[in-house]
Amino acid sequence: MRRRSMLAATAGLAWAGAWLPRPLRAEEAVDVLLVLAVDVSRSVDEDEARLQREGYRAAMTDPRVVEAIQGGMLGAIGVTYVEWAGAEYQRQVLPWRRIASQRDAEGWASALAEAPHASLSWTSISNGITFSAQMLAEAPFEGLRRVIDISGDGVNNSGPPVEGARDAAVAQGVVINGLPIMNDRPTFGRRPALPLDQYYAEAVIGGPGAFVISVEDFESFGTAVRRKLIREIAGLPGPVLEHV
Repeated sequence: MRRRSMLAATAGLAWAGAWLPRPLRAEEAVDVLLVLAVDVSRSVDEDEARLQREGYRAAMTDPRVVEAIQGGMLGAIGVTYVEWAGAEYQRQVLPWRRIASQRDAEGWASALAEAPHASLSWTSISNGITFSAQMLAEAPFEGLRRVIDISGDGVNNSGPPVEGARDAAVAQGVVINGLPIMNDRPTFGRRPALPLDQYYAEAVIGGPGAFVISVEDFESFGTAVRRKLIREIAGLPGPVLEHV
């Protein structure tokens, strides 16, 4: 009778164990989950699109960025690259990757160089944020922090208001940082009431420590991305609005 009771107890423990949370493996944990959400609307021509991608590739492989990654508590980040345009267009260009070394960063940069590019329609920052938040929800890694890094050269002129999308993401614990490109291209749709960097600061970014780094043109983009990545990855304090 005693042996039967012990067997029943053991079976109960095994059954209960099947319902316990699975222990997180070290390779599944990262310091930051980062969505790089990039504007490919029609105001971004082929040369500018190339400069954007080259900026991200150069920044991610910069030894200073890799040093910031390795200096985190876990020494790794999870990154996905998203492109967005009008309300109807958002896509995940590169799936989630764990970056913990220079080799990882260079592999990511090579994959981005080979990915196809599109340029179309309007500018829906709101749908870009919503799509990016969904990517965070589906990430295969557990992140201590979750960040959307959104870059673009215009205001929201497609889809729902950007403030609502921002607030919904922030309510989920997501931080949204911005990289507005202050070029002289015409803004399609309504004219902004504020300069683009101020518009991003007031309407787009959100969450604890959120910030904007603005650039005058696409040629300065790579420098801004590098500074932005280091600040995001290391969680460094700084001004809400910074200019490169």
